[in-house]
Amino acid sequence: MTALHPLDRPAWGALTGRQKPLALGAPPALRFDPAFGPFAATADDSPESLAALAALIGATESVVLLQAEASPTPPGTRAVFQAGAVQMVAGSFSAPAHVADIVELTGADAPEMLALATLTKPGPFSTRTHELGTFFGVRVNGVLAAMAGERMRPDGYTEVSGVCTRPDHRGKGYGGRLTQMVASRIQARGDVPFLHAMDDNPAAISLYESLGFVIRRSFSVTVLVGEGAHAAPPH
Repeated sequence: MTALHPLDRPAWGALTGRQKPLALGAPPALRFDPAFGPFAATADDSPESLAALAALIGATESVVLLQAEASPTPPGTRAVFQAGAVQMVAGSFSAPAHVADIVELTGADAPEMLALATLTKPGPFSTRTHELGTFFGVRVNGVLAAMAGERMRPDGYTEVSGVCTRPDHRGKGYGGRLTQMVASRIQARGDVPFLHAMDDNPAAISLYESLGFVIRRSFSVTVLVGEGAHAAPPH
């Protein structure tokens, strides 16, 4: 069997590595505590792993699988959303040339961060997602206009995530500069920055390519729910 690349199932790498304290369940199926995010993963697609994932989901819960290839739907669950994405990794990064308006966000900013993510829908963002790593933002007239930060951290890699800008402040380059800031900090501590984008969002992919990210491979996004659950697709 070919060895699994750490980025092929980044949630598995994160939850069995540096972010193990945030894991619920036990191998061969793990998930993040929902307060941090909806992501789950299995070690493989064996019947034992899929059964463990189904048990972790239960009758009414939901999880997101973000991985290189879609897994079979575990018995007792159903897929309510499936889509394609791309995973991108970064080469050499430096901090953005203009950083005067970029601030490091803290727990005190958490309500505004959640509100911004709810408004702009950059991807799953929960009440404690901001605790997964360092986040940076830009404020305009005291209002959080844009942000970006870190999410999953498999050994040797850190994901850039939560990149979003208020609609009335788009087109000013905030997202690109914040991505540069986050990625350069990740690289400075010895990790490789990576991120994900939906494959039907060419504008986002082009932006990340212009910053120095390259597509590593295609990816799958699946939302699984228990048979008694109702869940909306991830934003």
